[in-house]
Amino acid sequence: MTVKLVVLYSRPADAGLFDQLYQDVHVPLVRAIPGLERFESGRIDAALDGGEHSWHRIAELYFADTAAMDAAFASAEGQATAADYAKIAPPGSRMFVETVDE
Repeated sequence: MTVKLVVLYSRPADAGLFDQLYQDVHVPLVRAIPGLERFESGRIDAALDGGEHSWHRIAELYFADTAAMDAAFASAEGQATAADYAKIAPPGSRMFVETVDE
């Protein structure tokens, strides 16, 4: 069953610098992860419900199943991506694993 790693990035102190590092360094690392079936990312521009706008960016990484995701992040490419996340993610950023209903 398809699983998705959902990454919510909190608002960085310097959004321009964060976006530059994210696009130029982090995204190429993500795209190199073995077993990655699909990758989507976007900047969050508004909270339509009028609530707090606390998130800056979301990323969604799709894998065939949990075993494929675990293997992907055990690889050298996955480890490099995780290390870069730890370096660039603003405090309060979160990661979730979602089972995709098909």
